Amino acid sequence: MPEQSTKPTDPKTTVPTTGISDDDDDEWDKRIKRTGCFDENERLLICHADTGDWRQCTAQMLAFKQCMRRNAQTHD
Repeated sequence: MPEQSTKPTDPKTTVPTTGISDDDDDEWDKRIKRTGCFDENERLLICHADTGDWRQCTAQMLAFKQCMRRNAQTHD
């Protein structure tokens, strides 16, 4: 039987639970969806998660920025 660790959990690495499932949209997602640029934002976030470097995501950032500008003009 493997030995169990009695070491306390590091509070800096522990993620608090909120009781909200991953299927529920948080406020950020709701706001982005209302802009009409959710897909562009997702591509940008995925790029950053994959690369760890915003500088490698300039095409996705530009697409998101352009989408936000287009949608801001249509909502004025």
